[in-house]
Amino acid sequence: MNKIDHLQQIIDSSNHIVFFTGAGVSCDSGIPDFRSVDGLYNQKYAYPPEMILSHSFFMKDPLEFYRFYHDKMLYPNALPNITHNFIAKLEAMHKCDGVITQNIDGLHQKAGCKKVVELHGSVHRNYCTSCHKFYDLDYMIKHDGIVLCSCGHIVKPDVVLYEESLKEKDLDEALNLITNADCLIVCGTSLKVYPAAGLVRYYQHDKLVVINKDSTDYDQYADLVINDSLSNVLSQIKL
Repeated sequence: MNKIDHLQQIIDSSNHIVFFTGAGVSCDSGIPDFRSVDGLYNQKYAYPPEMILSHSFFMKDPLEFYRFYHDKMLYPNALPNITHNFIAKLEAMHKCDGVITQNIDGLHQKAGCKKVVELHGSVHRNYCTSCHKFYDLDYMIKHDGIVLCSCGHIVKPDVVLYEESLKEKDLDEALNLITNADCLIVCGTSLKVYPAAGLVRYYQHDKLVVINKDSTDYDQYADLVINDSLSNVLSQIKL
């Protein structure tokens, strides 16, 4: 049996599928992985992205943080692609229990997914660091430089920066989905960012699928590994 047929069989025989998604899922929507530094990167930024997107850097140099954030992290015109729509359709068919994502772009919800655990937060939620007033993505886009609240204090995106902890509520929801899943499909992630990646090990059944262009540290535990683009793989699956 080839790998596509094997994946088809796994999906057909499962009724509680959970997807664990990373940056590779949104690449087909025109959102690059910020770790894939472009050729102009070093001419524009004096620090690596992991440093800029850290809590300490946000506190120390919010102007440079927001310069990078506006330039590299916000894609308001991005639309869901085949992977987002595939997952949403499975959920509508009552075969998918939910999505656990490391992405912050909100495209799973835009595709129609109802149960989405956003481990690293969302660009669509932003809060004043003082009065906690809420601001949407449009507000953030319209304001260049350091984004300030009407009270005068800085607004922080509700995204988990390096050095910050994941929310206990999100971790609990993710663990509940994974432990009750009869199939876990990992899509578009290298599984190198912890603690998020460590959640995969809580899946204890025999239908762990990893679909990613490159190999991951969890391939040895997977029941099916497909190293190919998500669009190519999922376009061959019949629902």
